[in-house]
Amino acid sequence: MPHLFRSAPLLACAVTAMSLLPFVAAAAETKAAAVAKPRLTSRVFAWGNLPVKSTPVGERRDVANNPTATLAVFECHITTLNPGAASHDPHRHPQEELIIVKEGRVEVHIEGRTQIAGPGSVFLYNSNDAHAVRNAGHTRAIYWVINVASAITHTPAAHNPNPTQPSAVFDWEKLTATPTKNGARRAILKGSTRTLKDLSVHATTVAVGEAAHGAHRHPDDEIVLVKEGTLEATIDGVPHRAPTGSVLFFGSNDLHGMRNAGDTPVTYFVIRLVTAATPPAAPPAKS
Repeated sequence: MPHLFRSAPLLACAVTAMSLLPFVAAAAETKAAAVAKPRLTSRVFAWGNLPVKSTPVGERRDVANNPTATLAVFECHITTLNPGAASHDPHRHPQEELIIVKEGRVEVHIEGRTQIAGPGSVFLYNSNDAHAVRNAGHTRAIYWVINVASAITHTPAAHNPNPTQPSAVFDWEKLTATPTKNGARRAILKGSTRTLKDLSVHATTVAVGEAAHGAHRHPDDEIVLVKEGTLEATIDGVPHRAPTGSVLFFGSNDLHGMRNAGDTPVTYFVIRLVTAATPPAAPPAKS
């Protein structure tokens, strides 16, 4: 285990313990109990509306912890780490996890390997791979955390033994920006994991006053994280403002669209997930 993580404060373990509780509980609960929480519907979690809680190593903003049409559990929170602090010692858990760096520089641990990564970088942890994050900079580090559990997460025998997308670090500085008619797109990852049929992540940049595309629907769940700038999202025709740091969730087959509502280019991450539970596409609307 790397020395830098061995020296992390033991109190840091409490930070991640909170995020693991729903998954530990899910493994023990019956199906009847598991459906007690309401299914998450399409909505915008604006950065300024997220309550801030102090932790032994910084701060935490809770976003959501609910089932969706595709997932048994979708849990999202935003972690702030003080300089030199670690989220926890390297550990493993059955749910799969994405981390996207909003601010600062962090040292990422995956299965005994470490790497430094800065703002915009994305980390994928497949089920039961050892991982941890430490603030390697001189200022606070802030990052989004997304934990997902599918119907097979707590059934190891049902896991995909040969996922096409292994645990990895995707450094923002090494991503290729491909020009589009209204901005740019950075492909980040796409493939199967141990518990997801398909996971894809890309980053989109849209010019002032432009939209990446018109309002549309698709059967898979979609999560959007605003890296910089301001989005206006429409959900079933209702507009919602989403500044930097905001989290947007678009549920299966819900009509949604996004446009740049600011005076500078907007860049955002798009995460889409498919499991065996993902509903079929909605039938076309009658004219």
